[in-house]
Amino acid sequence: MSAPFPEQAQSLLAQVALGNRDAFRQLYEMTVAHLFPVALRILRQRDKAEEALQDAYIQIWNKAGEFHAERGSAGAWMSTIVRYRALDAVRKAPREHTFDELPDAADESDAIGRLMTGSDLQVCLDDLSEEQRRTIAMAYIEGLSHSELSERLASPLGTVKSWIRRGLQALRECLSR
Repeated sequence: MSAPFPEQAQSLLAQVALGNRDAFRQLYEMTVAHLFPVALRILRQRDKAEEALQDAYIQIWNKAGEFHAERGSAGAWMSTIVRYRALDAVRKAPREHTFDELPDAADESDAIGRLMTGSDLQVCLDDLSEEQRRTIAMAYIEGLSHSELSERLASPLGTVKSWIRRGLQALRECLSR
């Protein structure tokens, strides 16, 4: 997230876990400007992003008691929920999306510029190294950031970024044939 997440979110989450509707309203008002862009970046359509965000807030209301500050920040926890709801929306309608519409979770500035069918994608993915294929899949399907990938794969951040960058370059080249 580019802007700092409100520090008060953690205490509001604790109140939400107790069923405090006013705290939930405050949490929503405080965080929606931070969370909506997460869904919009993935779904690229305002109405679908709004729907995914609504689903995410329902889950936040229902699962607020599962948030543990010692495991991470309130912002990261809530952003993850929004990201997963948005990715679920992408998965529910896979034929409506092209590869260049998938979430830019790896923070690459340019997307694959050609529409692909599932079989085209699979052929090109098969040409990648195992590391490239795995990191791209985890970034685009699971919505993990470079930092999250680095942590999960126990690999240096620069290495993870290189795998993704080189993998995307190889996919572009494969598609241009």
